[in-house]
Amino acid sequence: MSVMLKVLAGQAAIGLVVAAAFWLFGGRVAGYSALLGSLACVLPNGFLALRLAVPRRDPGAKALLRAAWIGEIGKLALTVLIFSLVLALVRPLAGGPLFTGFIASQLMVFIAWLEDDEQKH
Repeated sequence: MSVMLKVLAGQAAIGLVVAAAFWLFGGRVAGYSALLGSLACVLPNGFLALRLAVPRRDPGAKALLRAAWIGEIGKLALTVLIFSLVLALVRPLAGGPLFTGFIASQLMVFIAWLEDDEQKH
């Protein structure tokens, strides 16, 4: 499995664990709020991963850099869109669990990076 898929799977898994913990200890609203926060991280990262993984006619570095830029801009736009929709449409919503789910899922990128760095040494 590629590194991108492992990171996305890890982000989704930690999001589910955090959401389950909030659901168990904080109730239904806290649980789905944490899950929505995690989705606000995983879905845009999936878009970026897809942009980088799709084969291009031009396999050069310039085309890859362009795909990365478009992927990052799309990732940022999707993150803003998802948070905007959640904050505007979901009631009731628990802010702490929402952002905890987002941050916990986002931290999986750093954990994967540290794990990869340890394997190289």
